[in-house]
Amino acid sequence: MTQQVLFVQGGGEGAYQADARLAASLGSELGPGYEVRYPPMPDEASPDYRAWRQRLSEEFASLGGDAVLVGHSLGASILLKTIAEGENRPAFKGLFLVAAPYWGGEGWGEWEEVELSDGEIARLSEAVPVFLYHSRDDEEVPYAHLDLHAKAIPRARVRRLAGRNHQLDDDLSEVAADIRNLG
Repeated sequence: MTQQVLFVQGGGEGAYQADARLAASLGSELGPGYEVRYPPMPDEASPDYRAWRQRLSEEFASLGGDAVLVGHSLGASILLKTIAEGENRPAFKGLFLVAAPYWGGEGWGEWEEVELSDGEIARLSEAVPVFLYHSRDDEEVPYAHLDLHAKAIPRARVRRLAGRNHQLDDDLSEVAADIRNLG
């Protein structure tokens, strides 16, 4: 049986095209037995949380059991919030967040809709294995956001990377290895 992987793009003009290289890297690294789905998200240049959440809910409905969810940058934040809310949550094996901005507190504060409440963080920590990836050399999302996520989700497995850009140089080999190791 093929393991389904949903990859959620980041936000901003041209993000779908830029993140297509990440989705391709993930598919190539995972190899046979995995299907990486990469749907375009609505209005990437000016993302709206509710519209993206609706699109994710549609994708969740079409996923098979035990899917793996991967998000990059803004897409990781929206995926995290959608899962933490607990609405229309599918059964899935793991949540993999790459270069995810942290909203609220000591992170970025411009998008209250995506901030996680204490209750949402508690539900998330109990529900699914969470993996966090961030490069010290990320030029877009501060590296300190990784520590903020790790503090908020103490059971998360943290992968600290170096020498790679916000796109992790289009190399998701560490993410693929962790997905394969889920069993």
